[in-house]
Amino acid sequence: MGDLMEGLKRTHNCGQLRVDDINSEVTLMGWVQRRRDHGGLIFVDLRDRYGITQVVFNPDVDRDSHGKAALLRSEYVTAIK
Repeated sequence: MGDLMEGLKRTHNCGQLRVDDINSEVTLMGWVQRRRDHGGLIFVDLRDRYGITQVVFNPDVDRDSHGKAALLRSEYVTAIK
């Protein structure tokens, strides 16, 4: 892992995203509540003090991010853009 979060700035809090935010670029920061691998897609529940947001990693969309998501474990601190 070891990637730095340098230069990233949170744009939204977990639990703040709504339908209007679909297809928008956002940056979330928080703790990994849970990671689930469902045979290709990886689901990460990201938690901060405001709520929980589910993030989906699809290898067909971004193989590099999917690979990094596979390394995440509960209570890791991370930023997701």
